[in-house]
Amino acid sequence: MAELTEPVALNWSREEVAEWIVRCGFPQYQDCFLENFITGRKLIFVNCSSLPQMGITNFEHMKEISLLVRHLLKIEEPRWSQSISLPHRDTMGLFLEQKAPTGEKADALTLEEFAKKEQE
Repeated sequence: MAELTEPVALNWSREEVAEWIVRCGFPQYQDCFLENFITGRKLIFVNCSSLPQMGITNFEHMKEISLLVRHLLKIEEPRWSQSISLPHRDTMGLFLEQKAPTGEKADALTLEEFAKKEQE
């Protein structure tokens, strides 16, 4: 298994996330990310299902932003040949879902600790 490292973006503020979306070529969505309080920890939930609720409805933009988020967070592409009924689950994605909430437990969780528990 390849060495896993926490994405730097995990610690981004909502302002840093908004700056990132501008750098990605989507300045028109900067306010969407700011108004929806999307921090680095919340990026795990940004996908084609959640973007319309944030006010982003252009399908091509939704696909591209979802791909950019997956790359930023080092989440593997879904392998659709497995099953279309179950969401793809990789170690990084599962870790980021656990890390997304605020609080002592989530703050203390490390990728190394999480990966070790996953292997047990």
